Amino acid sequence: MEACSRRPGTPGVGKTMLGQELASRSGLKYINVGDLTREGQLYDGYDEEYDCPILDEDRVVDDLENQMNEGGVIVDYHGCDFFPECWFHTIFVLKTDNTVLYKRLETRGYNEKKLNDNIQCEIFQVLYQEVLSSCKEEIVHQLPSDKPEDLEDNIDQILKWIEQWVKDHSS
Repeated sequence: MEACSRRPGTPGVGKTMLGQELASRSGLKYINVGDLTREGQLYDGYDEEYDCPILDEDRVVDDLENQMNEGGVIVDYHGCDFFPECWFHTIFVLKTDNTVLYKRLETRGYNEKKLNDNIQCEIFQVLYQEVLSSCKEEIVHQLPSDKPEDLEDNIDQILKWIEQWVKDHSS
């Protein structure tokens, strides 16, 4: 049995970079829910205001179920309330300074409404609060993601967590 973790957070906080690097160093499987959704066309319409497809949460869960039951998976997505809590042993939420995040999202070409709403989401810690309300607080950890050094520190911290989890759950 291997640890499963997920990395929610506002777009642009560094979830994908962290998840891919963790998978590379740990040997765990990396799943980017955005990519999975695009590849499987797991949509339920299109949001014109935010210029993005609307995720069909039930189809995403159905598509992921077998892989999650096998364990050893890192899941990258900005939300988490629709995933079964039992899928995850820990959740790491990335937090980024608003000035840094604004520049990252601006570089991505987000329209003004999408950019401002995502900044507000980060300011008010909406996704972090969502995780706390839908999961056991003791499995939720918030990590900084402002500068390149944070990436290495976070990877080291999570790899230590994975190592300890495996040690604690080996029979």
